[in-house]
Amino acid sequence: MTSAEYRIESNRPLSGRLLSLREDRQLLVGDRGLAVSLAAKNFRTESGQEIRVVHVPTGEIVYRKKDSDRPSGADEA
Repeated sequence: MTSAEYRIESNRPLSGRLLSLREDRQLLVGDRGLAVSLAAKNFRTESGQEIRVVHVPTGEIVYRKKDSDRPSGADEA
């Protein structure tokens, strides 16, 4: 096994307290839980943003979040 089994990908630059991905827009991480946590914490509700965690050896997407996943009217009371 390699030290980086999971890749965090985004179609937009990510910037947060935990990580910052600008031009490359991907990060390799050795632990599935850490990769999913980083992806979830750095997701911004920006129009059209998508973030994924991919298991590198198999190509399986183990986590995916898109801006369109939010239910409509979620911010309305």
